Amino acid sequence: MLRESHILLFSIFVAGLCSIIYELLIATTGAYFLGDSVTQFSITIGVYMAFMGIGSYLSKWVSDKTLLAQFIVYELMLALIGGSSVPLLYFCYAQGIHFQAVSILLTALIGIFVGLEIPLLSRLMEKHYTLKANLANVLSIDYLGALIATLVFPLALLPWLGVFKTSILFGLINLSIALTLLWYFFATFKKQQARLLKWLLILVMCALGGLMIFSNQLSHHWNETVFEDRIVHSEQSHYQQLIMTKNKDDIRLYLNGGLQFSSIDEYRYHESLIHPAMQRLAKVNNVLILGGGDGLAIRELLKYPQIDSITLVDLDPAVAELARSNHYLKQLNQDALASQKVTIRHQDAFVYLSESKAFYDLIVVDLPDPKTISLARLYSKQFYTLVKHRLSNQGIVVTQATSPYFAGQAFWSIHNTVAAAGFNKVTPYHVDIPSFGNWGFVMACKSHCEPSHNRLPKTRFYTQNVEPLLMTFPADISNTNSKISSLDKPHVLYYYLDGWKYWN
Repeated sequence: MLRESHILLFSIFVAGLCSIIYELLIATTGAYFLGDSVTQFSITIGVYMAFMGIGSYLSKWVSDKTLLAQFIVYELMLALIGGSSVPLLYFCYAQGIHFQAVSILLTALIGIFVGLEIPLLSRLMEKHYTLKANLANVLSIDYLGALIATLVFPLALLPWLGVFKTSILFGLINLSIALTLLWYFFATFKKQQARLLKWLLILVMCALGGLMIFSNQLSHHWNETVFEDRIVHSEQSHYQQLIMTKNKDDIRLYLNGGLQFSSIDEYRYHESLIHPAMQRLAKVNNVLILGGGDGLAIRELLKYPQIDSITLVDLDPAVAELARSNHYLKQLNQDALASQKVTIRHQDAFVYLSESKAFYDLIVVDLPDPKTISLARLYSKQFYTLVKHRLSNQGIVVTQATSPYFAGQAFWSIHNTVAAAGFNKVTPYHVDIPSFGNWGFVMACKSHCEPSHNRLPKTRFYTQNVEPLLMTFPADISNTNSKISSLDKPHVLYYYLDGWKYWN
């Protein structure tokens, strides 16, 4: 009897562990493919909790006579659906099947089966403990499993295995509940019932085992379908998924499915990001780049011999390592990260600015678009105020600012937010980049902001003659009354999502 209670307690622990992992996996995968992590996690949690309640309610119709057998069947179904959830979502995205609808359906089904677990396990343990002790044991062990899941998911599972393999692995771990219960209680089932449960277990085990064995091939195949061009590098870092593709001479880097650059036209972006500001700095010794781990902005800065030091602050070490070691990217950035002038720090940009005591003549903000709440904070008034404090008296900051055409209100929100941080002069400008469309930048000067007519190094696109065109905005993308974005009210996030939803 003691051994039986221990097996049931083990089942509770594994159930709590797996249930939270499934929820995190679906929400994270949704954020990868659709962006807007706040919405994805909110929908997943809301649907999951609601259908857990439905599952708990349905448990009262489970007969005591077949309680254990039905519980094993439910665990087999949960292991199959939860374990294959991410592969199914990858497949749906690659085939153009409505991703959000499938995500909600999977979350609802998992929620129902998870909702059935605790009431049924509590009933199975009634003969071992009093009601008070039973509830305390079941809930405390279930919550302990959930706690461990929330810790190991971001710290170990996501960077080591990625969402695809983690999903299948925890389906197999979930399967251990059914396997253990069937092994221990096998003699108590009727012969036909035991045979049916055994074959169901074998089928689910084969399905999940097959997915795990062929996970690399399946993931690669579906990535190839999603990204179209040949994948030459695929990696799941601690923070994001990195995909590099090649089509003839076109090298492209994607972070969490979003295009970061195309080698065909990235020079238009990076020359526009760097040279207008550099042409306004009579003296520039120290430069800070926030983001830009690919080294392409550094390549442009190294064209100016008067720069003494460049500090690169990029959160994800995997991006900088790729820029240092990948043949295609090293060739594109001209091995910029190997320069003795470059110092690399892997830290959150907001935290770095808060802690740094250094002053910089130029700060370049080359961060991803504000499509999540964590990124939107890097486009807030508080952030730009920190930037201003780290600039020298004649310093300049320039930031990429998404598309003034596709997300006009977001672009002008960034402009207005930078202005609200108290800079002397704020200048918006834009450039056409074939891979991205019309793209915007905001340059702000702490004091003076007139061209110093420095010698312009060799460029492919930017010249002093083309600059006035970059700073001219036609009527359809002219200034709007977009609200200032702050940590408390991240208006830029909502403007961005509202603008891009028509174009994605």
